[in-house]
Amino acid sequence: MVHGGRSEDFLPMTPDQVHRRGWDVVDVVFVTGDAYVDHPSFAMAILGRTLEAAGFRTAILSQPDWRSCQPWRQFGRPRICFAVSAGNMDSMVNHYTANRKRRNDDAYSPGGRIGLRPDRATLAYCQRAREAYPGVPVIAGGIEASLRRLAHYDYWSNKVRRSILMDAKPDLLVYGMGERVLVEIVRRLASGEPVKNLRDLRGTAYRVGAKEPLPEPLVREARPLCLGSTSVEPAPERGSESEPAAQLIALPSQVETLVLPSYEEVSTSKEAFARMTALAYRETNPYNARRLVQYHGPEAVVVNPPDLPLAEAEMDWIYGLPFTRRAHPSYQEPIPALQVVETSVQIVRGCPGGCSFCSLALHEGRIVQNRSERSIVGEVRRLAHMPGFSGVISDLGGPTANVYRMHCRRPQLQARCRRLSCLHPTICRFFSVDHQPLLGLLRRVRNVRGVRRVLAASGVRMDLARRQPEYVEELARHHVGGHLKVAPEHTDPKVLELMKKPPIEEFEEFRRVFESASRRAGLEQYLTPYFIAGHPGSSLRSMVELACYLKRSGLRPQQVQDFLPTPGTLSTCMYWTSLDPLTGQSVYVPRRGRERRWQRALLQYWKPENYFDVRAALEEAGRQDLIGDGPECLIPAKPPAEARRQRRDPTRSDSIQPATAGRGAEDNFADLEKLPSDLSSEAPSKRISSGYRPGRKTARRRQAGM
Repeated sequence: MVHGGRSEDFLPMTPDQVHRRGWDVVDVVFVTGDAYVDHPSFAMAILGRTLEAAGFRTAILSQPDWRSCQPWRQFGRPRICFAVSAGNMDSMVNHYTANRKRRNDDAYSPGGRIGLRPDRATLAYCQRAREAYPGVPVIAGGIEASLRRLAHYDYWSNKVRRSILMDAKPDLLVYGMGERVLVEIVRRLASGEPVKNLRDLRGTAYRVGAKEPLPEPLVREARPLCLGSTSVEPAPERGSESEPAAQLIALPSQVETLVLPSYEEVSTSKEAFARMTALAYRETNPYNARRLVQYHGPEAVVVNPPDLPLAEAEMDWIYGLPFTRRAHPSYQEPIPALQVVETSVQIVRGCPGGCSFCSLALHEGRIVQNRSERSIVGEVRRLAHMPGFSGVISDLGGPTANVYRMHCRRPQLQARCRRLSCLHPTICRFFSVDHQPLLGLLRRVRNVRGVRRVLAASGVRMDLARRQPEYVEELARHHVGGHLKVAPEHTDPKVLELMKKPPIEEFEEFRRVFESASRRAGLEQYLTPYFIAGHPGSSLRSMVELACYLKRSGLRPQQVQDFLPTPGTLSTCMYWTSLDPLTGQSVYVPRRGRERRWQRALLQYWKPENYFDVRAALEEAGRQDLIGDGPECLIPAKPPAEARRQRRDPTRSDSIQPATAGRGAEDNFADLEKLPSDLSSEAPSKRISSGYRPGRKTARRRQAGM
């Protein structure tokens, strides 16, 4: 597609662009660690456009130099507040590989350049905002703030850190997607309410000082986003037929309070940390969640219940805003992350799967939120008329491509439900798995003039899809570009249970159905299965069995993932505590860097560069029977020439392929060189641009000027 455009079509990024709009003051300065891309897949775009549509003058402060507060002053004193986000990814995941080395690129920066945001960006950005204009409210949000709202294990410092509220000290934290809550905050601040009066909003968290009493446990909903808008129909009331999952649910204004183990407890006791995680996870259903309180010394962090799911009309209103779907014209280099999603269309939010290693449940929630067919088809038509459109919709989906309009059929039960997954250990009998609404939508989108192909690049939930043969037939015939992503993750039943993933038999059955459908369509198509190495519970023996399964099945995955403990997830709790927080049972955790490397190598046992690691793994596991020339062997007895050359090459890279953003799984080595206990968010740019590796002797020599 054609990039560029007029700066007037975007939210202002400079004082000159503010003045050209005739503004004498900016209401909200939105600070982000990402390059400004005006596409609904980017947080600053969707939140900035929402604020703009609500009538607030919003400027984007993108990737500011955090070493000074001067960039925060360029628009003058904001009339209402600063809104701060580290970006679409946690800044530490964005910066470091699992072996704790600096990544070589940043997909959310121009040209993929690194060094344009600090480590722990939320902390640095909030600090500079307070320094620039004391007294202006600072509202923090985004994935980094959401996942760190309570005390959490931080892989990069290898310790339990305090809530981000204690370190960043924003006036209020918005967790989750946040459009409705952020607009309500700005509305109430604009009306003259002090920021402390906003502590009653769902989807927010805040810090209570040592001398402050805990407020009354009162919560209220933000007003619907499209209230007063003439562009869409009003949001339906809860209980209408268009919102079946919310029928008859009455929400009290006063909620119960649940006190979690304190920071001091969870930082010294792994049993307390596991208990905290289990308690917090069971309070993620917005219809019955309690208010959480966690003490940090004499102070406390308070987390209100999650915001309610967006109504269909609100989803339509948000995605109907005038996005240009382009990077700001001031950038001379492409933004790699935009190239992946430029022609994608999001149709749902939320994921009912509840996988243990995934952060979606903590951020988007478990309840599926849908757009209307009219809204989706309208966006596809606008996309088809954009200059340079190739005719291919790269993805029509969301967290998962095949959960459109799936919901709980018993709202009264949903209001009491505390299951962490609608699909595990089995698909809930009250959960609708009907694919007919999705099939109807796909047929309409395929018939839009100018559209040649509509792909399901999000991947599909196999246990749902295989129960609808008609969907698999149309998927194979029309919506796969040669390869379809699926995520069996492992073969060991115990590991899959810990992951909250279905048995491997679900993958095998789906594979059979999909390959049969592809043959009937006369197409040569393949599944791209994702597997994770190093997840808690995964032993060397279980990975050897997985490698044998791959050989028997004729699968050679080209992309593999190594588990990365991202803040807040169940799997991260297992990694830190060696306990399953839901059962209290002990869990084996592969921590040695050597074993982690072996596990990853077993997933690609056929690659010459992995030969010696695979051989060492098989010998360690006592499976020398798999070394040789027999049909069941994984590797030959003698190393191939390429393996010997790789071993002699001192420049050989052992870097790990990162997992897809949003799935929460990456590589992870625990016993490699340790990071400093607290990575500086103000590391000099010279070190960053030269490939700074925290903890290396060469880095320390450079720092000392040697």
